[in-house]
Amino acid sequence: MVRVLTHDVLILGSGLAGLRAALEVLWAADGRLDLAILSKTQLMRAHSVAAEGGTAAVLNPEEGDSPELHAWDTVKGSDFLADQDAVMRFVEAMPREILRLEHWGIPWSRRPDGHINQRPFGGHSFPRATFAADKTGFFEMQTLYDTLQRFGRFTRYDEWMATRIIVEQGELAGVTAWDLTTGEFALLRAKALIVATGGFMRLFGFTTYSYTVTGDGMAMAYRAGLPLKDMEFVQFHPTGLVPSGILITEAARGEGGYLRNRDGRRFMEDHAPKLMELAPRDIVARAETLEMEAGRGFTHPSGLGYVELDLTHLGGDRIKQRLPLIREVAIKFNGLDPIEHRLPVRPAAHYSMGGIHTDIDGKTPVEGIWAAGEAACVSIHGANRLGSNSTGECLVWGAITGREAARYALARKAPPEPPLEAAREEQARLQGLLDRRGTESLYEIRSRLRQVMDEKVGVFREEAGLREALEEVRTLKARMADVGLSDRGWVYNTDLVSALELQNMLDLAEVTVLGALERRESRGAHARRDYPSRDDERFLAHTLAYHTPQGPRLEYLPVRITRWKPVERKY
Repeated sequence: MVRVLTHDVLILGSGLAGLRAALEVLWAADGRLDLAILSKTQLMRAHSVAAEGGTAAVLNPEEGDSPELHAWDTVKGSDFLADQDAVMRFVEAMPREILRLEHWGIPWSRRPDGHINQRPFGGHSFPRATFAADKTGFFEMQTLYDTLQRFGRFTRYDEWMATRIIVEQGELAGVTAWDLTTGEFALLRAKALIVATGGFMRLFGFTTYSYTVTGDGMAMAYRAGLPLKDMEFVQFHPTGLVPSGILITEAARGEGGYLRNRDGRRFMEDHAPKLMELAPRDIVARAETLEMEAGRGFTHPSGLGYVELDLTHLGGDRIKQRLPLIREVAIKFNGLDPIEHRLPVRPAAHYSMGGIHTDIDGKTPVEGIWAAGEAACVSIHGANRLGSNSTGECLVWGAITGREAARYALARKAPPEPPLEAAREEQARLQGLLDRRGTESLYEIRSRLRQVMDEKVGVFREEAGLREALEEVRTLKARMADVGLSDRGWVYNTDLVSALELQNMLDLAEVTVLGALERRESRGAHARRDYPSRDDERFLAHTLAYHTPQGPRLEYLPVRITRWKPVERKY
């Protein structure tokens, strides 16, 4: 039995992009639309709460900053793969989003004169990362959630897992979902869908991301026929705490922290002498990796290599005021107080520059579907995202997609007819997973996938390793056909959740590895040892991946260059 639930607008995901989109739908429709928010977690458990350091915006043009400078920093940081019209739209919208959050009650950190404070961030030529101590994402989420309570007409589907986006005749037909708490399987109809399910960094073993971040929205969109864009560009954050991978915010370096090798030397002077520790993340991550490879790092008892992040010279008062969460995390997880001790860090998988292909309004090629936040690729980050631009993207395109989806839904008389046959097929697929008496362990497959991605699709890549990774990912996909689950029920079946997540991650891994293999150049976060130079003649283009039964089919799309021609990227 498939229950049919009908709404006007459906949002998948309840992070920054999803909540900002929800507010805009309700605002734009002025109570005339029935909105639903579906989330795999409880609403305030989205990974956005883990964003720490800041949100970039030009707030002080009288002091020398400007939207043009923010745009140039972003385009240069992207290694010229960002679409420049989208970047300009982003930087022009961001000050309004910061002030809107201010009016909604967010506790921004302040200067002594009472103005909103901002700190330096890597790759930015002006201190424009607006922050709330080192808990920026949490306070942004809480502010959006609080504001959402002012509106009565929306439905929450907390702890529901979407399993399939159904597209018929080139337009949205519905979404199937499973209620983890009751075991109910349902078909959700809507006039408009916004996919805001976040990234897929749990593809890697050493990552800053929550266990729930498995790329579900991207994978469902991909299998439904929507292209994925630029998936080979994975950002490795330079300061993942060893051995857990927990994020040590870039704000720690923005506040003046140093990176040191085993000789105590600030090695960034060899790689980015002008910006040092505040160079873009791809440059810092490569520098750390080279230091460790040269034997100038340390080795943790876990076997992981690392360098040290030194905050001791900042003093206790500054650390307690500006970096309280970092201090708490370091003490709780490593027994180290950064006021007195250096912290062990190494590059950790952190962010996907790629995602569902959209236009500048966040609209996908399928009628009735938009995407926003890390699940989408507009593209403003290109080959490498600047820190503090991601939370801003969630706010800007959350608002844009919410407004566009509301307009679309208001103009449409009714949702499409419910695709019951497709919904029953999806329910049968899940039941088949529960009934299967396979011999493979999905947890062994998942562990091996993450090991392969860490070892062969990391900070540095090369042809042989990528080919081996692609072959192994496809082998792991084949092994999934013989996975058996211990739990056979429908209520809170974490085995089934893990199986569905692993299927999603395997599809995304295949796209990521193939895109990296075919992009025979080094650009931003995609560093090929066998092709160390950027190749604008062949690869100044976005990668588009389309799903086929045989695997991803790749095409390329020109980058939209409106202001700045590519030049050599130096810091």
